[in-house]
Amino acid sequence: MSIPTAGSTLVSIKNVTKNFRRGSEEVHVLSGLDLEVKQGEFLALMGPSGSGKSTLLNLIGGLDRPSGGSVSIAGDEIDRLSDRQLAAWRARHVGFVFQFYNLLPVLTAERNVELPLLLTHLSKSERKAHVELALKVVGLSHRMSHYPRQMSGGEQQRVGIARAIVTDPTLLLCDEPTGDLDRKSGDEILSLLQALNKEHGKTIIMVTHDPHASARATHTVHLDKGQLSDEAPA
Repeated sequence: MSIPTAGSTLVSIKNVTKNFRRGSEEVHVLSGLDLEVKQGEFLALMGPSGSGKSTLLNLIGGLDRPSGGSVSIAGDEIDRLSDRQLAAWRARHVGFVFQFYNLLPVLTAERNVELPLLLTHLSKSERKAHVELALKVVGLSHRMSHYPRQMSGGEQQRVGIARAIVTDPTLLLCDEPTGDLDRKSGDEILSLLQALNKEHGKTIIMVTHDPHASARATHTVHLDKGQLSDEAPA
């Protein structure tokens, strides 16, 4: 996959629908949705609970498949890939940042960050170099040997971000990355995401409920009743 140049289309979602079954009822979450995300963009995706924000993020990240329509990342129609192909594509091209960090408590920061690299062909010394660089980028070189329980929430989220960027992914997908943090820690995480976007050229899509967080993005879209808009719903 060739990565588009800055300003060209990286993510192209066309006429995407997503339905779930709840007992005998079919629930329509996304309805004929279209979205384009440019290379180097920092997009905030807002909307009320249950609007489908996380569902859309999972479709972009290859964690789920659409019921209809197409999801294309840098020209790859990922909805057409087999499960095995999709897993390999996801490991190489997507970094995920979660609201509750999803760190393994029995592993140090270094080992948590290394996890995605275990799916690659890198040697042990190469993995260590990548981990050290990722932790340096997030300002936690001094916490490599610490366990999650020894770190604050903000530090744990930094470790989560280091884990997400350690493979140098094409896309960084963040699902409420400040939702479990106080304002000060949240601001630090948002500043880090901005730096990854502006200084390292990372394309970021961030789901958030918080207008304070969305203000840090370069563009905000709102999801409501299965449709996207540049304007917040009335």
